Amino acid sequence: MASPGTVRSAGPAGGAGTPGVNLPALRSHNAALVLDLLRTAGAAGISRLELAERTGLTPQAVSKITARLRADGLAAEAGRRASTGGKPRTVLRLVPEAGHAVGLHLDRDELTAVLCDLTGAVVAERRAPLDLGAGADAVVEGAAGEVEALLGGVSPLGVGVALPGPLDHTLGVLHRVTGFPEWDGFALRDALAGRLGLPVVVDKDTNAAALGVAVGAGSGSGPVGGGSFAYLHLGTGLGAGLVIGGTVHRGTRTGAGEFGHQVIQLDGPLCECGNRGCIEVLCLDAVGRGTLDEAARVLGAGAANLAGLLDIDLVLLGGRTVAAHEEVFVRGVGAVLGERARREGGGTVVPVGIAPGGARGVAEGAAQLLLAPLFGRGDG
Repeated sequence: MASPGTVRSAGPAGGAGTPGVNLPALRSHNAALVLDLLRTAGAAGISRLELAERTGLTPQAVSKITARLRADGLAAEAGRRASTGGKPRTVLRLVPEAGHAVGLHLDRDELTAVLCDLTGAVVAERRAPLDLGAGADAVVEGAAGEVEALLGGVSPLGVGVALPGPLDHTLGVLHRVTGFPEWDGFALRDALAGRLGLPVVVDKDTNAAALGVAVGAGSGSGPVGGGSFAYLHLGTGLGAGLVIGGTVHRGTRTGAGEFGHQVIQLDGPLCECGNRGCIEVLCLDAVGRGTLDEAARVLGAGAANLAGLLDIDLVLLGGRTVAAHEEVFVRGVGAVLGERARREGGGTVVPVGIAPGGARGVAEGAAQLLLAPLFGRGDG
């Protein structure tokens, strides 16, 4: 395989004529299973026998797969481990620097870009001001420039882009982003792929963050495993990412999770979406007035609606507004969910926590739009 960062394979689609990535060892589901176990084993590694036992594959099949992974530079020996009989077993590990992906978070007023290795660890990061209303050409050029500066000569698998919805995840086309109707119909994926010459995947910020949490959970480092949770993101706007049975739920038209624009006060203040009394406008108005307890209660009302509709296991909170007042929002949202459980009688209170990843959680999740499918984790 080429030098670190030059992994090339048939990865996620970009624009027409966009060069793909070429990882022949990852063409099969079985190879993805093996690669994921190498990833979760970490630096300590895992033996071929353990790989066979945990995947259900034959030792011969595992040997062929690991031989291809080693030939492509994705796996390497991590020493030997004593066995109960016979000669010591060779232990293999993932080579994190064998490939990279860019995660790009385009918020309404700020850009965050991260470069992640195959484990999802951030190896480089950039931040810059952003005006999402400056026009498509200016935003695409500015984003491309930050990505190029971030790469520093590394050739990544591609770029995952996360930004406020609604949008079409499958086509990479934006719809009427709240407050920025001029983006409606813009093919962001193709525009950015054409400018960078790299595969690009586009998704909502909340879906990307939720995917990042779900992948972390699958490796044992996250809070849920294969369960169901809602990620609520309160920053310059309000949205939700839904993970059902360990998989990000986008809906038939990729429109699931437009949480912020459910109306809970019919005669409430006018929202930028055109409705009155949306959770988003009520939350943001309360934050603007400095009444954070009220904002937390409003967010809790929306979380309780989700818990009642979807019977989720957990609510996770994120976004810059939450990050600045974590205790207030965890306490306030938790109180509303607790009161709901008491009213229903005998119900289990849905726990509330802070999503991992902090300020760059969305950008890290955006990188997982490229990385997770390589390991059979999530649908990217």
